[in-house]
Amino acid sequence: MARSKVNILKIEDLSVSYGQVKAIRRVSLEVNEGEIVVLIGANGAGKSTLLETVLGIHRFQSGTILFLGNDITRRSTDNIVGSGICLAPEGRGIFPSMTVWENLQLGAYNNKRDVNNCLKSMFDWYPILYERRNQITGTLSGGEQQMLAIGRALMSSPKLMMMDEPSLGLAPLLVTQIFNIIVDLNRQGHTILLAEQNAWKALECAHRGYVIETGKVILQGTAQELMNDAGVRQAYLGG
Repeated sequence: MARSKVNILKIEDLSVSYGQVKAIRRVSLEVNEGEIVVLIGANGAGKSTLLETVLGIHRFQSGTILFLGNDITRRSTDNIVGSGICLAPEGRGIFPSMTVWENLQLGAYNNKRDVNNCLKSMFDWYPILYERRNQITGTLSGGEQQMLAIGRALMSSPKLMMMDEPSLGLAPLLVTQIFNIIVDLNRQGHTILLAEQNAWKALECAHRGYVIETGKVILQGTAQELMNDAGVRQAYLGG
């Protein structure tokens, strides 16, 4: 008998507003264990707002967010992170005046009992971070900073890892490297919810995806279905 899918995240009819501006409009989506699920949309479509709302950063007007079957809709960000969700934010969100080592330790704020094992795994996965461990973060290259942002998020031993525009501002070669890291993390067992403007690269590595426009999900499907969709190809894949 095939193993049933474990539902990691389920969002139902979620709506979020900034004053009179409706940023998220009755969005529903789900992420199952072992998947890479991508959110595709232009800048300002609502992708970042959606991820940040899952993490408890934004208030919402209506809807429900379930994590491993538990309602986390009204929990604090600290509680949500402690329960097993992390976010590698857009713009990396690292502390440039601190060392690589210090940034990684901050990522383990809610995971202090396992910090040494996490550090060992992190440096095994990303030897360059070990080489740079005492370096001031602001002096790292863009690709190394993005790698650190992902590494810091992983220090919390998450059950769900969310990434917001991980390829933003990187050269094409580094973009390929970052997406290879995402695929490797997934192969190692990490479940990933990814918001990304680079639709082609994102769909190449994802299992499923949702297309978001003006805060609404207008299309969903497997990665291959979305890549084959004429509208998606014209709007996001260059025809």
